[in-house]
Amino acid sequence: MSATSATLDAPVPTTTTRERVTQARVFRSEWTKLWSLRSTRWTLLVAILGMAGLGPLIATVQMNRWNHMSPGDRLHFNPINTGLGGYHFAQLAIGVLGVLVLTGEYSTGQIRSTFMAVPKRLPVLWAKAGTFAAVTFVLMLISGLIAFLASQSILTQHHVQTTLGHAPALRAWLGAALYLAVLSVLALSLGAIVRNTAGGIALFAGLLFVVPGLAAILPTSTQNAINPYLPSNAGTTILAGVHEAHTFSPWGGFALFCGDAALAL
Repeated sequence: MSATSATLDAPVPTTTTRERVTQARVFRSEWTKLWSLRSTRWTLLVAILGMAGLGPLIATVQMNRWNHMSPGDRLHFNPINTGLGGYHFAQLAIGVLGVLVLTGEYSTGQIRSTFMAVPKRLPVLWAKAGTFAAVTFVLMLISGLIAFLASQSILTQHHVQTTLGHAPALRAWLGAALYLAVLSVLALSLGAIVRNTAGGIALFAGLLFVVPGLAAILPTSTQNAINPYLPSNAGTTILAGVHEAHTFSPWGGFALFCGDAALAL
């Protein structure tokens, strides 16, 4: 009886198995965190609506005032820029969310739990950047296609539409999604540098919107020398339906923009 009692009272040995940290598991964790926040869903919805809705709205306004446009404006009308003009609005939402993806964890203190689970910093950075860039690319590719097709159907009123069979149009559609995906990585990187939400958003807005405005007040020769190298100008060359003077080639400018994002990362 005592032997039986001793057997029952003896502690049962247990083993704790800790799963090895892999990049795939870190990606899965970041995917879960990205979609668990309501603010993420709402901000992405704003980006989608801006990308998909602004182009058709611009097309409608331009077709309504077509008869009042000058012959020069009609001659240089660009249906590609009209259809994909929503990227101007979408980039603001994507940029702000990109900063928040990382600085949000610093503000709440959740970053401590993240680095306790993944002691090495770089796998976390790769996972956050890769996950957010992939989500941005897919959503902007779909919403950009909706915007382009809807806009071109409106532009048929005055027969100035184009199709994705036109090489610059296809490049611009894919380029809009690529530009916003790389922009998301740049914004996330800026947030990682300052680790503060307000500072990260201010740095992003200053780099993408304020600096180009300041460059515009410089002498023309100085503008022509500086403007092609600014991140926003370099990145958006891939969206241009017509190559403009004093700018890089579409893929050359986009490559420079990718370099800027990689340097920040």
